[in-house]
Order: sequence, then C-alpha cells, then structure tokens
Amino acid sequence: MRVLRVLNNNVVLSREDSGRGVILTGRGIGFRAQPGDEVDPSRIVQVFVPADGRDPDHLAEAFAMIDAEVLRATVIALRETGTEGRESSRPTLAIAVADHVSGALDRLRGGIEIEYPLRAEVQTLYPEEYDKAWALLVEVNRLVDPKLPEHEATALALHLVNAGFSTGDLSFTYTMTGVIQQMLTIVGERYGIGVDRHSMAAARFITHVRYMFVRIQQHRQLAGEQSVISRTIREEYPEATRTAEQLAVIVRLRMGEELTFDEIAYLALHVARMTAEAEAHRALRDGGDRRAGDPAPSDGDTGQPRT
Repeated sequence: MRVLRVLNNNVVLSREDSGRGVILTGRGIGFRAQPGDEVDPSRIVQVFVPADGRDPDHLAEAFAMIDAEVLRATVIALRETGTEGRESSRPTLAIAVADHVSGALDRLRGGIEIEYPLRAEVQTLYPEEYDKAWALLVEVNRLVDPKLPEHEATALALHLVNAGFSTGDLSFTYTMTGVIQQMLTIVGERYGIGVDRHSMAAARFITHVRYMFVRIQQHRQLAGEQSVISRTIREEYPEATRTAEQLAVIVRLRMGEELTFDEIAYLALHVARMTAEAEAHRALRDGGDRRAGDPAPSDGDTGQPRT
C-alpha cells in the first residue's frame, strides 16, 4: 500500500493495489512519509476500510482529530478484545469509542463523574455487548491514565449496539433501549406475568425487536413477501396480535414510524412465544408450590380419597 495523504504521525490515508481507499493507523506510520511512499507494514496497527460509500478522506480527518494516545489505546483495545479484527469496515465505531474515551478522560481530569441511568437496562437487553464493553474497558484502562470507572462500560456497550445502525450518534440507540424496555413492561402487565429478561423467548423477542429497529432505521421493513405467513400468524395468535398492535402504537409514538402488516405479525409471534413460556414456568411453579403445601400423608395414606 502507498501513502495518499498524511493526516498526522499516526494516521495516513492509503490505497490498496485494488484501488480501494483505506485508513491506516499506527504509531509513527505517517512520520516523514510523503504521498506515493510505500507504507511500512510493521507500523500498521489497524486498517479501516470505509463501508457504505463513506468518504475515507473525511473519516481519516476525524481520526486525526483524536488524541494520538487515546486513539492508539482504543484501536488496540478493540483488536485485543476481538471486537474488531486487524481490518475493520467500521471506522465510525473506533471514532465513536475513541471520542467517548477522550471525553471521559477529560471529565475525570476535571473532577467530573457521571452515572448512566440505563445501566440495568443495558446489562439486561444487551448482555453480549455489555460483556464485550467490560472487556474493552479493562483493556483501555491498561493503556490510559487516569483509569475509567466501571460505569463507563454502559456507555461503551451502547456504542457497540449503535454500531449496527448507520446513524452516527447514540440518540437512536437510547430511544430504542427505552422502547424495548417499555414493550417488555406492557407485555408483562397485559398478561399479568413477570417477564424474565434472561429467558430464551425473551432473548429472542429482544433480538427480533433490535433487528426490527435496524430495518426501521434503514427503511427496509418486512412488507408484502411474507403476507401469507403473516395472516396465518394473526389467525393463530389473535390476542398476541392485539398486543403487537399496541406495541406498534408505542413505536409510532416514540420512533415516528408505522410498522407494516408483516412486522406486526412477526412481533405477535414473538409475543406469543414469550408469554407461553412465562405461563408454562408459572404453571410449573404454582404446581410445585401446591405440592409443597399439601399435608404430608400419614402412615399408610396414599394421598387418594378414602372409600
């Protein structure tokens, strides 16, 4: 690869032999480099390949604006935790995480600490991202000073969730998190059940809703092709469909988007599965409680009615 543009000592814009523009980061990678020079492979820490038609030149400038040591810590942490490989198609994730780390460090140096009110929701709704964020925080703290507090894992997890959307800020992800939490509360109240956020059906519901929001954000809702299946779902689960229609109202009010016929049907299917699982667990629990409360039979008593 050859240098196209040097942004600073640690960020250069390059082009592969295929003609694809890439952003390279690494300590000293741009030092004394000139356009046309061949890049020293030993200095490359991360290769960012802008996706979705994003302008690599503008993204490279965004990298160059981040403190060099913070960028280095972030890039290494993303790679060492397995969040990103050596080549990444998500430069905006690295930029967002590095920018957040930089801001958090500035706040700490200024004696300012903030708490994140969504911590419980994030841990429950996005357990995989939260686990990755915790590992990321540990790795970042190995490379920066002062050390970031534990609650920063919540913000890092939200950035990982946000990476699934094309939007560059967290506002959509914050709203989505609140809507999912509200949906689960409505289902629980409507059916009079305690929804176990860690159950298999609830996890599938949350995953489905997350992908539904991706489709909403990308204007690619399910529509038309699955209508026969959707009608079958609605006929099979009328109560769940009414609940899904109520959830669709929440989406319209909070997100400003109408859910399609098919999206509501698949939402109903997941509501039905989640409530059926909760009802089954409640029945088992109640049955066990009744058995535990029965008087112990006396000697020779079978527990059956006497004749």
